[in-house]
Amino acid sequence: MSNSIIQSRPDFAAIAAWIPQGSSVLDLGCGDGSLLRYLRETKQVRGYGVEISDANIAACIANDVNVIQSDLESGIADFEDGSFDFVILSQTLQATRHTEALMNQIVRVGREGIVSFPNFGYWKNRLQVLTGNMPVSDELPYQWYDTPNVHLCTLDDFEILCAHQQIRILGRHVMVNGNDVHVLPNLLGSTAVYRFRRDA
Repeated sequence: MSNSIIQSRPDFAAIAAWIPQGSSVLDLGCGDGSLLRYLRETKQVRGYGVEISDANIAACIANDVNVIQSDLESGIADFEDGSFDFVILSQTLQATRHTEALMNQIVRVGREGIVSFPNFGYWKNRLQVLTGNMPVSDELPYQWYDTPNVHLCTLDDFEILCAHQQIRILGRHVMVNGNDVHVLPNLLGSTAVYRFRRDA
């Protein structure tokens, strides 16, 4: 299972590389539980997913993943401070309505947070906007009229938000087609993965 997941979701490998063996993890908007299952198999993590979709809840159970059915934007308010080593938000940031409040919850509940999201600043997205259309790509597969995405952002936008919230960025992976991008990442990278914590 591990190889097929990494091929379809290269951000999972970047996330896993930051998580030590045996960590506790809360995965927000966990989908079918694939990431938690992958982390359990490769890093022996323990933890929970938070998911709202009935179909995804059933898939989590099939994947033998502990899951709580809740809206991820309100579903972690009951967790105590520092309840988990890591809180993960994978390819879901852009679909959240109250992003600033959610980021505060992530660094409250988790000792560290990890998010991945599609980079709206990627050159192919910029080109589609310049030609008069909202971007459609592997990372942004929806049309403008049926997209769940409400807050698309670039790498620079996310880093400005972190600075505004006194959140310290500890690491960053920027990728295109699963390969790391080191030159002009905000232009040449299609997917970003960040690791961060509340600045002391």
